[in-house]
Amino acid sequence: MIESDQEVWIRFGVFAAVLAALAVAERIFPKRRRSEPVPRRWFTNLSIVAIDSVVVRAMAALAVPVAAVAAAHFAEIRSWGLLNAVAWPAWLEFVIALAVLDFAIWLQHLLSHKVPVLWRLHQVHHADRDIDVTTAIRFHPVEIALSMLWKIAWVFALGPSALAVVVFEVILNGFAMFSHANIALPAGADRILRALIVTPDMHRVHHSVLRREHDSNYGFNLSVWDRLFGTYTAEPEKGHENMTIGLVTYQDDKPSRLLWSLTLPFRGRK
Repeated sequence: MIESDQEVWIRFGVFAAVLAALAVAERIFPKRRRSEPVPRRWFTNLSIVAIDSVVVRAMAALAVPVAAVAAAHFAEIRSWGLLNAVAWPAWLEFVIALAVLDFAIWLQHLLSHKVPVLWRLHQVHHADRDIDVTTAIRFHPVEIALSMLWKIAWVFALGPSALAVVVFEVILNGFAMFSHANIALPAGADRILRALIVTPDMHRVHHSVLRREHDSNYGFNLSVWDRLFGTYTAEPEKGHENMTIGLVTYQDDKPSRLLWSLTLPFRGRK
């Protein structure tokens, strides 16, 4: 059984290590020239993730199962979910849990583009005019809260082990930062990697201002879902160096401001 304190330190340790490593890689092997000053963007994006963390911890404090790992413990005790009703090999249940939870996040991302009220929240993520490792953690606190409830629902239905949930979330966070990183991978390495996982070049297409491009490549981790459901786009129309990142309406410095970003969903529909 994974204790709460252990979970926090595991998550934070991996998050900090991956963030630092990718930030260094972005400086050494940048793919695109930046549009906005780094200090202001990073202050905003890191402030948003700090607020998100407070929201998630507050949710966890309100009720025992209101966190994905706690929900897994809760489901196990009550024998809820498919995997708690079968006696399959532990390794197989573990693999199934990782795959199903990854699909759940892919589906949530798709819905965040298709359902208007969810898009109002999700556009905070897409408004960033540069895409780098900090874009991966730039999500409105309300969207983060809804995302946690979505994951809890899937955990109750699936019944994965708490260990599988922790491993999945650590992998998801790490690969989300990798797929958003402003790093130039060799073409051969990108081609090999994207056969299984989402690479920076693959996900960057999703942040294009062009609707047909940002309505594709929804994956953060496994690349199979976009290929399977016909939402895969190999390359941006204008190339990675010349494509425009962000939202058409907000091609100025507003998205790099913290208060503006937090209040964006509550303004007029775009």
